[in-house]
Amino acid sequence: MRWGWRVADALARVGVLGASSLVGACLLPLLIESGSAVIAHSRWRAPEPAGDGIEWRKLGGGGAPGVESDVELIACWICVAPVWVLPDYFGLLEAHGARRVVVLSSTSRFTKDDSNDAHEQEVAIRLADAEARVQQWAERHGVEWVVLRPTLIYGLGRDKNIAEIARFIRRSGFFPLFGKAGGLRQPIHVQDVAGACVAALQAPAVVDRAYNISGGETLSYRAMVLRVFAALRRRPRLLTVPLWAFSLAVAALRRVPRYRQWSSAMAERMNRDLVFAHLDAARDFGFKPRAFVLDADDLPG
Repeated sequence: MRWGWRVADALARVGVLGASSLVGACLLPLLIESGSAVIAHSRWRAPEPAGDGIEWRKLGGGGAPGVESDVELIACWICVAPVWVLPDYFGLLEAHGARRVVVLSSTSRFTKDDSNDAHEQEVAIRLADAEARVQQWAERHGVEWVVLRPTLIYGLGRDKNIAEIARFIRRSGFFPLFGKAGGLRQPIHVQDVAGACVAALQAPAVVDRAYNISGGETLSYRAMVLRVFAALRRRPRLLTVPLWAFSLAVAALRRVPRYRQWSSAMAERMNRDLVFAHLDAARDFGFKPRAFVLDADDLPG
């Protein structure tokens, strides 16, 4: 079966992969507000009860589930699951007649490609490879694609960046820094990431390209940590340590499941600028992120 294709018409129904993720939690309400019915896919159990205008479907562990020949059209999709997961579900998108897809990746594909940590290098490789596979698949099947690469995501107290810094400060009363920790950062709020996904999906002229999206404020790593202390209403206590000492501390912390992904490479990046312009996104689909402000809702409970 073939369907006609108009973005304005197709936006009446939007499929979402990774709907139970942090970005997904912000994305679904935005889609409903824009007038779209949402088909939310997740590997985890759907929330109860489902929200108005949202139909939850559970994904299988691997590959797309079987579909019938008369399956309904879902032409527009947003993937906020890890980008390397999407190729497992190309069949699902094809079966539903996908014609446009917005995919969330990460600027880590550029900032971790030369890391001295093997795991971080692997992440960069997986991101770049997955982006290439999405582009190749989309072009082969006549699907419009947009890749968004956010910088450091924070918000809702559920992220693995600012929320982890806050948890460490609460437990320890201090935060360790390597050297001056002067590397520049652009934290981007999860709601702005979700908003960018919706805006990119709805902009017909935004086709077949990738965008870096960054936060609305650039500040040093040290200043970012001080903002977390302020949000927690704690007196700043920064412990400056040499790299060798930090490496020893990380080796001990990695025995704790929560800090398993920490490495000495994190300390080295404290003094490295990880800055990306978002001028193209601002021009093409009106991306306008907020400054780095931490509300109570952005701190872990």
